[in-house]
Amino acid sequence: MRTFLYALLAAVPMLAADVAKPVVLKAARMFDGHSNALVTPGLVVVADGKILGVGPGTPIPSDAETIDLGDATLMPGFMDAHTHLSMPYNDDWKQATIDNFRKPIPEVALDATENLRKTLMAGFTTVRDVGSHDYIDVSLRNAVRSGKIVGPRMLVAVYSIGSTGGHCDDASGFRPGIFGHESGPGEGVINGADEARKAVRMDLKYGADVIKTCATGGVLSLTDDVDAPQLTQEELNAIVDEAHAARRKSAAHAHGATGAKRAIRAGIDSIEHGSFLDAEALDMMKAKGTVLVPTLMAGWWLADRMEHGAYLPPEIAVKVRQAVASISSMFRMAVDKGVIIGLGTDAAVEPHGLNAKEFELMVKGGMKPLDALKAGTSVDAELLGLSKTLGTIEKGKIADIVAVPGDPIRDITATQRVKFVMKEGVVYKRP
Repeated sequence: MRTFLYALLAAVPMLAADVAKPVVLKAARMFDGHSNALVTPGLVVVADGKILGVGPGTPIPSDAETIDLGDATLMPGFMDAHTHLSMPYNDDWKQATIDNFRKPIPEVALDATENLRKTLMAGFTTVRDVGSHDYIDVSLRNAVRSGKIVGPRMLVAVYSIGSTGGHCDDASGFRPGIFGHESGPGEGVINGADEARKAVRMDLKYGADVIKTCATGGVLSLTDDVDAPQLTQEELNAIVDEAHAARRKSAAHAHGATGAKRAIRAGIDSIEHGSFLDAEALDMMKAKGTVLVPTLMAGWWLADRMEHGAYLPPEIAVKVRQAVASISSMFRMAVDKGVIIGLGTDAAVEPHGLNAKEFELMVKGGMKPLDALKAGTSVDAELLGLSKTLGTIEKGKIADIVAVPGDPIRDITATQRVKFVMKEGVVYKRP
């Protein structure tokens, strides 16, 4: 592990240096992350990585550099609450499976640095990475944090926790013994409440910021029904209790309603995907304040690839069709019921760097543009436990600021054409 991290840090140079003097950002308008309207014009003063002030009346230091972005909208750095940045995207399922067995871990880690760069340049300055292997996510997070590589701020989950033979068990669908041993709590595979607690503690021991679990089957796993529950109530209770005792948030992959309800009863902080949630599950989420992270991008992308002839195993292809057929009505019902909705993409299912397409899909699914923008800024910041320092453009907060051309309220696809990226006061992209 130490050897590949050294290689990782040496191979990727810094792409930006610390800003030496204050910066004044100007644009035609601004979305601050929580208001119900845009502000005109937009002006933000930044120094030492923090926001000194917002709005035309803000005192401007005499040595400040002015960056005038013209007909653009300043916004908080985008957030993605569901990524897998250590995992590559590959349009060829068979080749991707082969690569998983052939590539050395150092190569996987080095490849992942490009995923991080693309994500940051798309305007996503913070991500929650909800499942990796070999502690690659921890190493990437640490390398970004220490300034060795360029990428978004990362909160990582280490190993996702699920049942033997379930969606989180990477050996499912392969012949016995192919990995040399049966996975256990150290790799996130559990049976019973005691092993569930041990798996959480193992993740925490090795660097987890958040605990991710698989409460139901999944689309891309080979041996399960997508909506079938895979953990008992007692197992989920143990996972969430252990996570919260350690002051960590918890997230549950859950397509099916039964497994999702168990996770909601356990006190899970967010339900990921939620393709087959019913009215009762959504009402429970509304009552408890559980956040829905629908990852619309993943289903949209897979369905599009299948239409264009991309190969998926038949047992996976049928689950893609089932999930895509259900998620639109589920999402509309969640919006109508007022369930809290955050933005997540499941990046790696689709190419990294396309994250902002999720804003468009949310709006097409029934969200108001402002609410979609909040989902990817202030709502995600609250879900990730970062709202005191990130998620809005306010005096004293960390200067994570992006700009998109024009008015994203009138054209939400503007979020896919980010022209300016600042993270912690450092400019990584500018016109």
